[in-house]
Amino acid sequence: MDTNNTAEIGFEKQIWDAACVLRGNMDASEYKSVVLGLIFLKYISDRFDEKYQALLAEGDGFEEDVDEYTSEGIFFVPENARWNVIASNAHIPEIGTIIDEAMRAIEKENKRLKDILPKNFARPELDKRRLGDVVDLFTNIKMVDAGSSKDILGRTYEYCLSKFAEQEGKLAGEFYTPSCVVRTLVEVLQPYNGRVYDPCCGSGGMFVQSAKFVENHRGNINDISVYGQDSNPTTWKMAQMNLAIRGIDADLGKFNADTFFNDCHPTLRADYIMANPPFNLSDWGADKLTDDVRWQYGMPPAGNANFAWLQHMIHHLAPNGKIGMVLANGSLSSQSGGEGEIRKNIINADLVECIIAMPTQLFYTTQIPVSLWFLAKNKKQKGKTLFIDARKMGTMVSRKLRELTDSDIAKIAETYNTYTEGSLENVKGFCAVVNAEEIARQDYILTPGRYVGIEEQEDNSEPFEDKMNRLTSELSQLFAKSHELEAEIKGKLGAIGYEL
Repeated sequence: MDTNNTAEIGFEKQIWDAACVLRGNMDASEYKSVVLGLIFLKYISDRFDEKYQALLAEGDGFEEDVDEYTSEGIFFVPENARWNVIASNAHIPEIGTIIDEAMRAIEKENKRLKDILPKNFARPELDKRRLGDVVDLFTNIKMVDAGSSKDILGRTYEYCLSKFAEQEGKLAGEFYTPSCVVRTLVEVLQPYNGRVYDPCCGSGGMFVQSAKFVENHRGNINDISVYGQDSNPTTWKMAQMNLAIRGIDADLGKFNADTFFNDCHPTLRADYIMANPPFNLSDWGADKLTDDVRWQYGMPPAGNANFAWLQHMIHHLAPNGKIGMVLANGSLSSQSGGEGEIRKNIINADLVECIIAMPTQLFYTTQIPVSLWFLAKNKKQKGKTLFIDARKMGTMVSRKLRELTDSDIAKIAETYNTYTEGSLENVKGFCAVVNAEEIARQDYILTPGRYVGIEEQEDNSEPFEDKMNRLTSELSQLFAKSHELEAEIKGKLGAIGYEL
């Protein structure tokens, strides 16, 4: 049976339900840092305690030696910040202050976490009784036998991110890309090793899924190095915590920064670039970057940053590197502001490897239809581009939200792999391999529907005469019914003095 990314193992939902109780009158954006901060605090405390107990058992007295922890990538947790201290004080009025002080103490001992952890637990609007109840829930995490503490907390962090995205609506676009979209990018690109980069990394979902991919294929997470940045300070801190909880050592810059104006990795040439940049971003500062070296294929318009993002990524690509990114569908065909000419130049440079039209309702944040763009500096199939129309894929998991299932994602990845091997056959209505000359004849428009055509309909073998007799009979019955309803409506209106 297909699974999708809303599958719950139980503990995630327990935490989320507790968070909803804890929320009180706070906005989702405010209590997000409270819940995610607690998850992070419990994670690093568990990791520390595991090593602490091992050192204690050795009996050499090194259990308070900071280097014993940092040498293994474990955050050192000072005595007053350890979970047993927090748990024992869960139900006193000062619990918020105790947690804030724990966060400050951890930051002081671990330079990587400086100014990253939330310290807003003592504020009056946060119900301390409810906070104590959530601390109790976290204390009992080891009762859950659904995996290691690290895995459970990592999944809980991810689950809560998705739920916050659902609640925050449009604002969530700054920190969350649906897991099924990220997994599609990752399964197509297959980042086994090398440098992975996301110039607008949000909460770090691209990196988490890349690490999962490597682990799931029995690779070594240390074979990938992670680079990214984000302009939103809150989101940047969330990413740092999300990656730390997953054991991913990442360079996200020394602080949050605007990618166009303060590139944190100017010399980076990445093997894999994955991103979901803000859709159709206007007023991005084009007038101050007119002679920028990144605009190799044309100056992006001031009113839309889509092709600025795309060219920024191409600029940062290694000679054999690949890009997978989410873009609003307008970029497939737009001619305004010179976008058509930029797209033409990128196509003529033989960089566009695959375009996938995605289903609607995948995002909490917008109903704008999107496509996935895959570009490569050194394509295996020179002069050809794969188009996939995946608009009919996915399953509705709520009234408003659709998700791609595991089998949907596997089908897309398999189609791409078969194309790169040179053995893919076109499937009407789903996929087509198209040469550069045909794209040029279509005025360099990249809408998949233009190339894959319409799915062939199954012939039910009903003779034409029989079909027409059946359809006209059905139509006659519908007309008769409509006349009955018309007479009934006239009669009721007449009875209250209104004649038609």
